[in-house]
Amino acid sequence: MTAYGIAHIRPETVNEDVLEYIERIQSTMEPFEGRFLVHGAEVEVMEGPFPGTVVVVGFPDMARARAWYASPAYQALIPLRTRHMAGEVILVEGVPADYDAGRTAAALRAAAGL
Repeated sequence: MTAYGIAHIRPETVNEDVLEYIERIQSTMEPFEGRFLVHGAEVEVMEGPFPGTVVVVGFPDMARARAWYASPAYQALIPLRTRHMAGEVILVEGVPADYDAGRTAAALRAAAGL
């Protein structure tokens, strides 16, 4: 099942470290079949505060997403980003093609006794 790396980034300044991070990150994802799905796009905030921007990277599965994040190549880049940009990074598994939110709601209802 597809997995995603999602980052909510609040850039403080563009400098040599940040540019090097951006220049090198793609090559760290390629061995794990990762690819950018969202990168550098302006967000359109519909509800609540959302300072910064979002980055979404897709991987074929959670094992490859975890392997990418733990890889020496990516771990070496992390300080280039974290020294200059606040943010959160998560890995999350997607849903199957036949996912139905109604079934999830029914299971939650049953579990809650509602």
